Formats: sequence, structure tokens, C-alpha cells
Amino acid sequence: MENKTKIKINGLSFFYNDHRVLNNITVSFPKNTITAIVGPSGQGKTTLMMILNRLWESIPETRMEGSVKIRFDDRFHKIYDQSYPLSQLRRLVGMVFQIPNPLPMSIYKNIAFPLKLAGVKDKGLISEKVETALKNAFLWEEVKDRLKDNAFALSGGQQQRLCIARALTLEPQILLLDEPTSSLDASAASVIEELMINLKDRCTLLMVSHYLDQVKRIADTVMELSDGKLFNLTSD
Repeated sequence: MENKTKIKINGLSFFYNDHRVLNNITVSFPKNTITAIVGPSGQGKTTLMMILNRLWESIPETRMEGSVKIRFDDRFHKIYDQSYPLSQLRRLVGMVFQIPNPLPMSIYKNIAFPLKLAGVKDKGLISEKVETALKNAFLWEEVKDRLKDNAFALSGGQQQRLCIARALTLEPQILLLDEPTSSLDASAASVIEELMINLKDRCTLLMVSHYLDQVKRIADTVMELSDGKLFNLTSD
């Protein structure tokens, strides 16, 4: 149903130089669900993610055709319209990458960084939002007594949850996760999976994954990207 749709993509093609990676894709993604994108390496899964927050625009020799609309404030916005602010889009559509990328600063400052970039100066409000984000990422109890420690002192799984917490600080409506557990052991990956399921209540999640068992456990919808086309693998 239209009011349950969060993202609408129509006629999307994407090119690296003259190489077409995505070929005339039309698809919708429902809100407050987890959609998993699977498929062979090099098919454009990460590219599809970056299209949803315009992160690809800094890559030379690339171009896109088609339209992308996302529902914010009860109406759809064309996110590639020049009138739509890129900074606002990046606040509403967060992204977490395959390899954890904490900033070279304390745990606290890592989480506070997006708020400061957004111009938030109230220290009390920042502290409150940092705590909330860490709790939402299942990390608060593990780090609450060492917020001044360097983020690189955290384990790999903790660093990934730190990056998720950082993405959650600005309360995005969409969270993009590019193979978020590929560098983690089974125990750490299990925590991330539980976290993603928990986050569905507050945002829409799209994830790239090569782990079919993981996809079966947590995804509401599974789509395969192959030969430039997107196919829905989920049974009705």
C-alpha cells in the first residue's frame, strides 16, 4: 500500500564510465522493515545503497538515470531535486559500512560528532543523545564507564555497534548497512542481528549481505541483484 511505502525507485540505471551496473530498476521498499540485498560480488549492491543517500556523487566518471523518492513527513520527496538539501538527506538516511570506521577520538566524541556537525551546541542535549544512541545500539552498558577512552580500544564488534550508534545519533528514518557483520565473529554478528531487528520499530533498514542464513533469520524481504536487475526472492 502507498502509505506503507518508504522508498520508491523508478527507471534507475547507473554507470561507471560506460559500464552499466544497474539497468532500469523499478522497486519500492516498505517502511519499518528489513530488506536484504543479496547477489554475486561486483553487481552493484553497495552502489544501490549509496544512491539512496547520494554518497556516490563524489566518485568520478559516474552517472545515474531515473528517479528516487523517499517519504519524509508524510509525503514523497525527490531526493535528487536540486531544491532538496543534501545535508538534510544525509541526516535522514544513515549508512554503516562493511569495515567499522570509528574516528580517531574518544567513544563519546565519536557519537557526538554528527551532532556538532549539525550545529548542536547544548552539552546537556548532546550527552542525552549520546547515551540514547549507545543504548539503542546495545553498547551503553559496555562503555558507560569509559566514554573518554579511545574508540580504537573497542573490539571489532563493539566498533561496529559504535558506528551504528553514531549513525543513529541524528535519528535517521532509513539505515543502510553494507555487509555489517562480514568482519565479525559469530557471537558479535549475532548481537548486530538482534540490534537490527530491534531497530525496525524506529527506522527502515536496507542491508547488503552474503550470508544466506543471516538473511533468512532477520530479513522481511530478500532481493537479489544480478546482471543489473533486482529480483524479489521472498515468497508470498
